[in-house]
Amino acid sequence: MLWNLYLRGGVVYVPTVAETEAGFFLDIEPVELAPVTDTEAVRRAVKYAFDRGNPKIPTPIRATFPKPVVLKYAKLKSWSAFERGCTNWTIVETNGSYQIKQGRKLADRGWEDDPAQIEILPSGIRVDEVVSRVAASVQSAVSKK
Repeated sequence: MLWNLYLRGGVVYVPTVAETEAGFFLDIEPVELAPVTDTEAVRRAVKYAFDRGNPKIPTPIRATFPKPVVLKYAKLKSWSAFERGCTNWTIVETNGSYQIKQGRKLADRGWEDDPAQIEILPSGIRVDEVVSRVAASVQSAVSKK
């Protein structure tokens, strides 16, 4: 399982992440939004995304490949505009073990996992605890700025 979370302009964006038939992941509707300062709202947004899991969808073809779903909520027209001033996290679950991976910007565009910002959670941790750790990680990043 995999989930994405974006922080931009004090707003946390948590899209549903689908797995395509080809095996890659794509952010889709619904998207949860929460003010980063509202811990409970951030937790709820992450929990709702976790509850939806990774629905399987047909692999889009190039001609119908959708724009990133979060653009509409950020009221932006391009991914490059969204990336500016944005921080991202990826949460990965494998066999009941979770990792929270904060991204770092690449020189040209996009993000990669920051090896110094990967939190490996104890095996068997409850989902509610994972959700709380994700919210804490996001809010901690804001307080460091």
